[in-house]
Amino acid sequence: MKSFALASKSLIVSLLMAASLLAASAHAADKVNINTADAATIDRVLLNIGASKAEAIVAYRKANGPFRSPDQLALVKGVGLKTVEKNRDRIVVGGVAPATKPAAAAPRTPVRR
Repeated sequence: MKSFALASKSLIVSLLMAASLLAASAHAADKVNINTADAATIDRVLLNIGASKAEAIVAYRKANGPFRSPDQLALVKGVGLKTVEKNRDRIVVGGVAPATKPAAAAPRTPVRR
């Protein structure tokens, strides 16, 4: 009887630990890079963002370049600051290098002979 109780307790503790790890990994997966994600992923991860708003986010990004901060999502028609605040911990910004101008060529100095 004692071995059954011990085995039951061990099983319960193991299940709780597994559930905790699963919840932690699910939370990590609940983030989305708004500069690289497709509309389906944005729709799935962000709260109060449906398919049409997710498409609008992708279209805005294509037209205006990468987002520099989560707050810039409010520039997308249909997305307000309250929605940005609800999703702040789910939004990742980065992964896209900003466009840079090519370096200017160094001026040539004449060679004296």
